Amino acid sequence: MQTKLDFLIERVQKQNPQANIKKIRAAYECAAKAHEGQKRRNGEPYIIHPVAVAEIVVEMGLDTDSICAALLHDCIEDTEFGYKEIENKFGTPVAELVDGVTRLGMLRYSKEQEQFEDLRKMFLAMAKDIRVILIKLADRLHNARTFQFLPERKQRDKALETMEIYAPIAHRLGMSRIKWELEDLSLKVLDPIGYNEIVEGLKAQSEQHEEFLQGIQDRISTKLKEANIHNTISARVKHIYSIYRKMRAQNKTIDELYDMYAFRVIVDSIPDCYNVLGHIHDLFNLVPGRFKDYISTPKPNMYQSLHTTVIGQQGIPFEVQIRTWEMHMTAEYGVAAHWKYKTGSGEGTKPGDEEKFAWIRRLLETQQESDAQDFFHNLKVDMFADEVFVFSPKGDVINLPAGATPIDFAYSIHSAIGNSMVGATVNGRIVNFDYVLQNGDIVDIRTSKNAPGPSRDWLNLAKSGAARTKIKQWFKKERREENIVHGKEQFERELRANGIAPADIMGDEILPQILKRLAFTSLDDLYAAIGYGGVTATRTVNRIRDEILRNQKANQKNAIDRINEAAERRNKRPRHAVHGILVEGLDNCLIKFSRCCTPVPGDSIIGFITRGAGVSIHRTDCENYLASRDNPETAGRWIRVSWAENTTDSYGTTLTLLSAQRSGLVMDVATALNTLNAKVRTLTARDVDSGRSTITITVEVHDLAELRTIISRLSAIRGVIRISRSGASDPAKAAAHTAELQAEQEKKAKQEGKA
Repeated sequence: MQTKLDFLIERVQKQNPQANIKKIRAAYECAAKAHEGQKRRNGEPYIIHPVAVAEIVVEMGLDTDSICAALLHDCIEDTEFGYKEIENKFGTPVAELVDGVTRLGMLRYSKEQEQFEDLRKMFLAMAKDIRVILIKLADRLHNARTFQFLPERKQRDKALETMEIYAPIAHRLGMSRIKWELEDLSLKVLDPIGYNEIVEGLKAQSEQHEEFLQGIQDRISTKLKEANIHNTISARVKHIYSIYRKMRAQNKTIDELYDMYAFRVIVDSIPDCYNVLGHIHDLFNLVPGRFKDYISTPKPNMYQSLHTTVIGQQGIPFEVQIRTWEMHMTAEYGVAAHWKYKTGSGEGTKPGDEEKFAWIRRLLETQQESDAQDFFHNLKVDMFADEVFVFSPKGDVINLPAGATPIDFAYSIHSAIGNSMVGATVNGRIVNFDYVLQNGDIVDIRTSKNAPGPSRDWLNLAKSGAARTKIKQWFKKERREENIVHGKEQFERELRANGIAPADIMGDEILPQILKRLAFTSLDDLYAAIGYGGVTATRTVNRIRDEILRNQKANQKNAIDRINEAAERRNKRPRHAVHGILVEGLDNCLIKFSRCCTPVPGDSIIGFITRGAGVSIHRTDCENYLASRDNPETAGRWIRVSWAENTTDSYGTTLTLLSAQRSGLVMDVATALNTLNAKVRTLTARDVDSGRSTITITVEVHDLAELRTIISRLSAIRGVIRISRSGASDPAKAAAHTAELQAEQEKKAKQEGKA
């Protein structure tokens, strides 16, 4: 393992000669000791993982504290080596980095609603110290390289999390190298057939690819040498996931794709970039509309480069990227290049560097008052969408998400501009507010002091999260009374759509709890929030439905408890350990009552001799008895039994009540049982189909007469359709058999009397 550390130190010294090697060695020794005896799923010593993460961090070019944090990043979570120990030995910055990575590691990609808040926390942590997310990305990258050692289900979960969370974050941070690898590794798990199809296709065409790439590269190299431009050229086939997306989007096989090649030319200066671009266009035919100048208008993640797509002699299109070495480092490592590509010590940060991360702060500042769901929606729009670049009348470049409208442009300048907007012109022509802005548009916003303010329809037209948040803030502050009216209408409409009457929730049980859970002090505050869009009516009513269900379950349990308590108080007669059953021909045998039909005194009964469990007592109309009495294997085990006289035992039996659905049904049933002093064992209710409910009750009675009284009282409850006992077979069939048994018993009694 020591050789692994030596290799790490060697790379550190090469990347950053000013790094504190002594501190890094100490961090390794602590990590090795903390993880001693731990194994990874592939059987390797666990310390290999922190070292691999540190190597990726070194490749990013991060500082000494980041490397130490990478080595120690699993200590707090997986070992007894805690925050205080790290802080005492390596300082507060390292401890905070490790703690930040640990907290991000605790986030779980799950249901969308939970994911909202997790991602908010992730980005808040990122804004505090960008190195936290960089170390976390390195951690995820190494884990992705070993997905194959996880169980299949966990592989897919982690791959999906990587594809939908970590790869987009890497993209937004400009870390293209990590983004591509994360996407390819995730695709290999999520669609192994599609992945292998592309890999095999690339292998089959490898000679053809190499010939094409080498030919183009030679032509470009020769041309630039003649122009005396110092350069470095690299050529590649595009990444697997990029090809995968093209195949799916264009519904083509890999053999039908042509736009698969990319060349990169790295030069020493910006003027050289534009000179190379001219030579490329001299050599090859330009594809119209496929030229992008990210040098004059960089992406928000600091990415700079010239992109052009041209066609070679074989009619095959390919992309050429032209950039300086500094631009290249930023393109490869994104925000990490903030540390990697600098002169001087290579440690720490320079004054003014923080301005490079202004986009992070701007995003968070505009989302401070939005809820978690809005935050995530805005995040996906503002961070992961394609961009469009437009100009103000003064020539300022404004970066907006694709699909943005003049509303987004106005609010990107200032809230006051958006709130007072009355019209817009694009390229000197008046446009509607729903006009979709295009790259290069010159946008001019018309304002008025007498403007009525934003319309609610603007929330549907605005594409950027910042614009939506500012519109909601205006409605929140300026139109409270109007918001209350609109919010109340939406709220009551949503209640009715869910079958809830507004009056049903205005009591002390439901509404105060809902207001407390949603952090509102009054009903008007809730209406106002719904009116301006701070919370949705659907979400609120879903909360109310959940609260109603909780109350119903609590009331049901309390009703059963009250019934049983009353029964215990009123019925204090001592119970005797007598089952009240006489078995013909047997004495002192074990008796148990069947659960299938739950007989009670007064029922016509029959006994079944079980194997090892005595005699099981059934009703003569029991489904199980009628189905098996004629079976030769079991017919001989059915024997006559009867009820003893004057038994004081109580017996449990089950009733099923079918009723029309209505509010208060369970309470009416519970009240009726309480009035009759019935002792209830269980009571459950459920909806069975449209408009109907069933209530299943297990109740203790002393005889059939008491049971019939209970059935009669329950049958009188409004909405009750039918009440049946458990285990009963076809009534006519059961009645005929019962009459047959009674005739036999009467005949036998007469014979015994004569004797």
